[in-house]
Amino acid sequence: MCGIVGAIAGRDVVPVLIEGLKRLEYRGYDSAGIAVVVDGAVRRVRRTGRVSEMEAAAGAEDFHAPLGIGHTRWATHGGVTEGNAHPHISHDTLALVHNGIIENHEAQRERLSRLGYVFESQTDTEVIAHLIHHHQSQGLDLLAALQASARELDGAYALAVIDKRDPDRMVVARMGCPLLVGLGDGENFVASDVSAILQATRRVIFLEEGDTAEITRSAVRVFDGAGAAVERGEHLSDVSLASLELGPYRHFMQKEIHEQPRALADTIEAIIDAAAFEPTLFGKDAEAVLRGIDGVQILACGTSFYSGSVARYWIEAISGLPCSVEIASEYRYRKAVANPKHLIVTISQSGETLDTMEALKYAKSLGHTRTLSICNVPESAIPRASGLVFYTRAGAEIGVASTKAFTTQLVGLFALAVTLAKLNDRLGAEQEAAYIEDLRQLPGSVQHALNLEPQITSWAEKFTLKHHALFLGRGVHYPIALEGALKLKEISYIHAEAYPAGELKHGPLALVDAEMPVVVIAPKDALLEKVKSNMQEVRARGGELFVFTDADSNFSASEGVHVIRTPRHVGVLSPIVHTIPVQLLAYHTALSRGTDVDKPRNLAKSVTVE
Repeated sequence: MCGIVGAIAGRDVVPVLIEGLKRLEYRGYDSAGIAVVVDGAVRRVRRTGRVSEMEAAAGAEDFHAPLGIGHTRWATHGGVTEGNAHPHISHDTLALVHNGIIENHEAQRERLSRLGYVFESQTDTEVIAHLIHHHQSQGLDLLAALQASARELDGAYALAVIDKRDPDRMVVARMGCPLLVGLGDGENFVASDVSAILQATRRVIFLEEGDTAEITRSAVRVFDGAGAAVERGEHLSDVSLASLELGPYRHFMQKEIHEQPRALADTIEAIIDAAAFEPTLFGKDAEAVLRGIDGVQILACGTSFYSGSVARYWIEAISGLPCSVEIASEYRYRKAVANPKHLIVTISQSGETLDTMEALKYAKSLGHTRTLSICNVPESAIPRASGLVFYTRAGAEIGVASTKAFTTQLVGLFALAVTLAKLNDRLGAEQEAAYIEDLRQLPGSVQHALNLEPQITSWAEKFTLKHHALFLGRGVHYPIALEGALKLKEISYIHAEAYPAGELKHGPLALVDAEMPVVVIAPKDALLEKVKSNMQEVRARGGELFVFTDADSNFSASEGVHVIRTPRHVGVLSPIVHTIPVQLLAYHTALSRGTDVDKPRNLAKSVTVE
């Protein structure tokens, strides 16, 4: 959600800002804008719609400057209008961009209105601009005014501010939302996502909670929440520009679906190389942490919650430890009963998901000290706040609907289940070798599933004019049905729900008719015969079945029953392989319906607000 980019240099930074905003489009947005300081004035251009529209307007107005900030906005306070778009300006002197939500903005708005400030938008962001200007009017310089304002804000924010009276620096602040500084040669940058500045530098500093910073062409000074100067380590980003390019694919989602064999191979590489499940997969101190636990609590949102739901089956069946899975945004607001011997596992593709981050903070406040993050973005906030980390190696994921991040999360969670079993003396050498062989075969099995794309495309055509769909699964494949329904609704806008197949007769069966396609995840496992009975319930009510099963199952197509066989049943890792068909079904249905596959309406890639 929302995106920030800023630059100060001895050259025109407008192309840097615009390219950066284009790199941030995947996060989800509805308006874009830039502001620059040049010739003693602050100039601004904003547009609703795509960055390209704003770019054209900036070109028409001949924007060139050595200092500027840019923003893509995802509307929260106030509608999608040019007046609500960022940057916001106070008294024609300072311009500001903001990610996050200010919870006390109404009280601050009333206070500033009494002081004579006139508001031109409905946003919480304009409050911050006027608040900084007010502190400047009391004699504080730009940095001190930002720091004073930050102390008066409740909520989450990443801020970048420029001022025409102070053209040689930019100031920034971070609380609850990601922000990093990019280091160049005689020029420096700021961004909410490293992808926005890869065109200029790979050297970055990640700001910590409560940090503020002053950025000039030649230096970066960082201050902690107390205002003391601090050093933050420099990192070399391993994200490549190539990973951010579409290449031969029509959409990033299609590209990322097809990248899964490589992403999975990269993620399991350390296990295959070691020919063992070692605690060091999760950090150098992992053995001491993991050996002493007596249960697992998983906290996540959205697709990551579904990966955690699969993991619950694995952890309990393989390691023998109890496991619970909870939506992070619910956990953080209930009076949870803490067990310090439980391992808290947070799952986040971006590592910046606000609800998950706050849930982790809440768990730690209850006395949980054993924490593990499963994440795709090194050095992001959630891994930095966790004691142990498993980094998936999916590479940059641009499409809003997660694909390769989800399947690589499942690999990390499977590795955790097996490692816990090993530490609890529930895993023999023979079984460990068998699990390693399962992982070794996994990328190939996923590639075989990808080869089913032509058949799945023909199914998608049958879904094009539908308004509702039902997904069914049992056991460890029920969360895959949930994930399939989520993908379909996210990008095709078809209303889709998922249920455990055994729940059909407890309500959902009332919805089934000839216009309600029913997708069934039915691999050849211990529950297959039960699933077949549930399918008969659907056919008896005139429902049309679309069944994903295995090559060695005894299914056959018939009137009203369509069957696609994935590769032979791959045992415990079957949920990963069966994820591929539901991803492809959603993608091709959306393609047939003509929706925006990579940027579905109302959604954002990185959810950094409540």
